[in-house]
Amino acid sequence: MTLAIIGVGLLAGVLGAILGLGGGVVVVPALEFVMPLFGHDLTITQAIAASQIGVLAVGLSGAAAYLQQGLVRARTGYMLAPFTIVGGAIGSFLGLVLPAKTVATVFALLLLYSAYNLLRGLRRVEVERPPSRLVPPAMTLAGITSGLLGIGGGTVQVPVMNLLGGMPIRQAIATSTFIMGLTAVGNALVYQAGGQLDVRLAAGVAFGVLVGARLGAGLQSKIPAAQLKLFFSLLLLFTAGQLLWKYWGHA
Repeated sequence: MTLAIIGVGLLAGVLGAILGLGGGVVVVPALEFVMPLFGHDLTITQAIAASQIGVLAVGLSGAAAYLQQGLVRARTGYMLAPFTIVGGAIGSFLGLVLPAKTVATVFALLLLYSAYNLLRGLRRVEVERPPSRLVPPAMTLAGITSGLLGIGGGTVQVPVMNLLGGMPIRQAIATSTFIMGLTAVGNALVYQAGGQLDVRLAAGVAFGVLVGARLGAGLQSKIPAAQLKLFFSLLLLFTAGQLLWKYWGHA
């Protein structure tokens, strides 16, 4: 079982660093589907709590690599991080009190919306432009989704910075990775206080993520921007479908 958990973290780290997701979009559904195979029932809240540590690991490992490549907009990251941190605390509290089916449904709908926005702009030539005034409130929403769903907020942060902030996709992914580590610290503390954080599970995920994120950050620069958007969108659609089937398919 330990190897399976590390494997989940490894895959999450690679994809998380490549796409700026934080890996939670892989960790949360994967833990929910993998752990029962080993006779270990896991609630979505426990999976989200463990994912917060994985998000922190992606933020640390992936951001270090992106800083070396000069892709991180550090000033923008520091300006937007307070919005995601406050949102993350709100979302983490909601994650402790809302029913699992509600959380999973919100998760799936968010993924579908993010995929739609990215596919809509797939053929648009990327040109930097002034950021919209909607960016700060949208980043607060990203923080809420990060705390509520354990996804690092990248599914919202990347489209927000790319579509509303006028930031090229590579810089948006790198800056999202930089921000998510700061947000994940507060989120993890809330879940720990709520008794939902399994330290051994989280440690296994984090170990795999640390290795995978370093690999993913190196691969990202070799993938064309349009392909990044397309792959990101397909991954979001697949994950949303899996979650909706699990929680609504047998209703």
